[in-house]
Amino acid sequence: MSTIHCTINGASREVDYEPGEMLSDVLRYRLGLTGTKVSCEESECGACTVLLNGRPVLSCNLPAEKADGRDILTIEGLQVGDLLHPLQQAFIQHGAVQCGFCSPGQILTAFALLQDDPSPSEARIREALKDTLCRCGAYPRIISAVQAAAQSMNGQPTMPAPAPETDSRAKYVGQVVERPDARAKVTGAAKFADDLSFPGMLYARVLRAGVPHAVISLIDTEDALALEGVQAVLTAADIPGQINHGLIYQDWPTLVGVGEKVRYEGDAIALVAAESPLAAAQAIGRIKVEFDPLQPVTDPVLAHKADAPQVQVGGNLLKHFKISKGDIELGFESAEVVLDEVYHTPTMDHLFMEPECSLARPTKDGRIEVYVGSQIPYSDRDQISAVLGLEPEQVHVIGTTIGGGFGGKEDIAGQIHAALLAQATQRPVKLLYDRHESLLAHPKRHATQIRVRLGAKRNGQLVAAQTELYGDTGAYASLGDKVMGRATTHSAGPYVIPNVKSDCYAMYTNNPPAGAFRGFGALQSAFAIESAMDELAHKLGLDPIELRRINALREGTATNTGQVLRESVGLSECIAKVEQRLHEVTGGDPFTPKEVPGQPHLRRAWGFATVFKNTGLGEGADDKAEAEVELFRDGTIEARTSSAEIGQGLVTVLQILAAEELAAPIETVRVLLSDTDKTPDGGPT
Repeated sequence: MSTIHCTINGASREVDYEPGEMLSDVLRYRLGLTGTKVSCEESECGACTVLLNGRPVLSCNLPAEKADGRDILTIEGLQVGDLLHPLQQAFIQHGAVQCGFCSPGQILTAFALLQDDPSPSEARIREALKDTLCRCGAYPRIISAVQAAAQSMNGQPTMPAPAPETDSRAKYVGQVVERPDARAKVTGAAKFADDLSFPGMLYARVLRAGVPHAVISLIDTEDALALEGVQAVLTAADIPGQINHGLIYQDWPTLVGVGEKVRYEGDAIALVAAESPLAAAQAIGRIKVEFDPLQPVTDPVLAHKADAPQVQVGGNLLKHFKISKGDIELGFESAEVVLDEVYHTPTMDHLFMEPECSLARPTKDGRIEVYVGSQIPYSDRDQISAVLGLEPEQVHVIGTTIGGGFGGKEDIAGQIHAALLAQATQRPVKLLYDRHESLLAHPKRHATQIRVRLGAKRNGQLVAAQTELYGDTGAYASLGDKVMGRATTHSAGPYVIPNVKSDCYAMYTNNPPAGAFRGFGALQSAFAIESAMDELAHKLGLDPIELRRINALREGTATNTGQVLRESVGLSECIAKVEQRLHEVTGGDPFTPKEVPGQPHLRRAWGFATVFKNTGLGEGADDKAEAEVELFRDGTIEARTSSAEIGQGLVTVLQILAAEELAAPIETVRVLLSDTDKTPDGGPT
């Protein structure tokens, strides 16, 4: 153990550290300054930014000893007492805070900039913040917040926050209201899962398969159990309840045991709980596993072939979706022009800023508490309890602040593994993924192959559309059923087409599972059908906007699934307004590529697409949520639901609604989310 002497947030400190510890570890885990976040651990994202002698540094890769004798400023030291720094205040007022995980790094980077340049240009702000990432996409608001803070610090009139349209009948709806969670997020006080710790807490690691398709022939944990500090090593044989879990289909094994099949590289084989993260990592390296390799299936089209190796017991087809409207053969016979193209979309990762983290601990009454940033707390509770062999009421899921989700925190990550270890050791257990494990293990956006065949008259009227989709749902179903169902229903676009035929094959492969991702299947279809519409317009010699206008859904027409739209179909109006604005900003010629000034090797042009998306989950999914509001004797009000705040502003919306409907001062309303003991089921977010 060594010691560094430094000044942290104005106070002289002596801090012990272990060789190899980074400054972020010392700040977070030794000093409890958890406002410093760790996201990538590769000096790429900027979430861990602190100031060292006034300059921004990435603390996740800065050895602790390099801070000796230095002055360190973290987000906790920026405010003075209860008085926020102008940057913190501006981030709140300008809506620059969403999930909040990146906010400390953004604010400290901006603080260093303003110390160096009190009146930076927008270009200078962009340059300073280019390596401090915001996955929520709040960059325009972040830039305006930095500009407003600079004006305030220079004694100039402050740039106003964006004002929404107002309704004179409403007191709060339509008004600018400060996010109730914003102050905690800009000061570092907001607690994400890894910011929590409990006395006697153990640290967990998961041994992953590392092979895509194989049968396990041996798991030997003897050397791992013998390591000093190791308190538990669990395999599939130690699971007290059901082996599999899943959101819709219970096909995902919690642990893969001897004689069982590995279906992707991220499959979990063994769990370790130890007194330190280092001991847990060393124990994982001591577990011996032997495999009998199998041929992997890596493509959904190949997976559908009769001779393809079988990924799941029931075969490789998760579900075949079918849509039929009119007579597709007669439709193409009547077409004067036919387009037939194939499009591909790749696997994508959500890359939320906060890696997955779960804490579980046994309680005195024999229950298990699980702290996690989850998008479906009640589903977590039900899946955890089933694997632990408990009743659902014996598991208590408590939602923490979530550092981005985008659908990627709907499936189980470490919740069950942490709970199993807590149950086995009767001690609190924390399981934190690093970025590599996050990328390996959690579900992605579905990769697709989509064939689009369009038939049209020469005047541009569509008469037939046939689509064939292959979706790669990976090793396990996750939400592949619902996502690819959505892709199917949207695959012919928001157009009036009398004859439609769509077939979609959601296929199992040995790739990472694919599940929910913002857009939820409609995105892949939109890319394919809109690309096809552009190519059809070129083939017909029509303006691509005009082709869409001719065929746009409007009141009284029917969608590809036969739903008649009876009111509020604004697509034609939207097309007209966007077309007008597009011609204004481009000088009336948006689609002809033009040379980029100063970069003669580049060309720039505009694109135009019409996209639609269903409301709610759709495709037969259970789509409901519950909420409750309680008035207390002191006049305060609490609104409760287990729906998740992932940066979208749900806390603010619920507070506004309750205050508006009850004609109560907004400051008397508080919101409680995502606690299965205290909030009703809000469904998936």
